Amino acid sequence: MCKELLPKIAVRPRGRDNAFLPSKPGTENMREILSVIALTGLISTPVLAGQPAVGEMAPGFQLLDQNGKSHAIEDYRGQWLVMYFYPKDDTPGCTTEACAFRDDFFKFRKMGVAILGVSLDDVESHAEFAEKYHLPFPLLADTDKRTATTYGVLRNYGVVKLSSRQTFLIDPEGRIAKHYGKVDPETHSGQLQADIKSLMYATTEDAQPQM
Repeated sequence: MCKELLPKIAVRPRGRDNAFLPSKPGTENMREILSVIALTGLISTPVLAGQPAVGEMAPGFQLLDQNGKSHAIEDYRGQWLVMYFYPKDDTPGCTTEACAFRDDFFKFRKMGVAILGVSLDDVESHAEFAEKYHLPFPLLADTDKRTATTYGVLRNYGVVKLSSRQTFLIDPEGRIAKHYGKVDPETHSGQLQADIKSLMYATTEDAQPQM
């Protein structure tokens, strides 16, 4: 079970002149930045790019997962695909969302639905995140920000650029079936399952010959 807890924000040490000492770069420092963003509601600005509309073909990509395996949009033709973007590995909301998908993974598989998580983190970060929480689906490393840009989810927080928490549901033909611009990490997995079932039923009804 994944608990969503806000990480503590470390107080930066001061030198003899009472000035702040330089921050150490790295994952912990990034988590502190993200915590400040979450707690203060710091406003982001979108990096200029349009978003693919419902009914349009999903933009192509080729990205490595946590195991170094390459994934492309063409690999998922013929099945439904949940492609969810999230800000950062091992942060509260992202962990809650990933664990919900993990817990429902076999429900999605039974429906014939694949799941891909995407963030700007690198392969090593994804590997640690996936191992820590036993995530059974691919996490794609969009380190050059190209995929986040083409899907219109890249956000600029001034101190850092992140992919925003958005999801694209892609149908078996490779088209955007539904776009979720606002996502609740706790309920999103169940919402997707309900919507996919509804869309699958509608597709089946449309395919029936008219009497």
